[in-house]
Amino acid sequence: MNVVLWIIQILLAAVFLGAGAAKLSQPKEKLRDRMGWVDPVPPSQVKALGAVEVLAALGLVLPALTGVATVLTPLAALGLVIVMIGGILVHLRDMKRQDTDERRRTEVQGAVTCVVLLVLAAVVAWGRFGPYSF
Repeated sequence: MNVVLWIIQILLAAVFLGAGAAKLSQPKEKLRDRMGWVDPVPPSQVKALGAVEVLAALGLVLPALTGVATVLTPLAALGLVIVMIGGILVHLRDMKRQDTDERRRTEVQGAVTCVVLLVLAAVVAWGRFGPYSF
């Protein structure tokens, strides 16, 4: 199970490092093409979310690799659970606002992606707080 948790941690870290770096490095106008939800959100909040995602990604792997403050790993996973709850709510809200079936499907896909990432992060939090802690 420890190996499975490491695989999930690395996968989550890669996903959130990439997503967070994009939010931090690209202007809102460029993000809008791939992330329609950014439209009503102030740029500072998009950047803040990007920073949270990057920090959580680092928190999933660095503490365990260095042996320093290993409690940060499950806390980072819990933080991502909270971020994904927000993501699900945003996608469900935006789904109701869309005027075409294709756009609604896109929001449903976004919500499903958030659910999958939430479950993976919850598994890491459970495992690293509990029986497979460092």
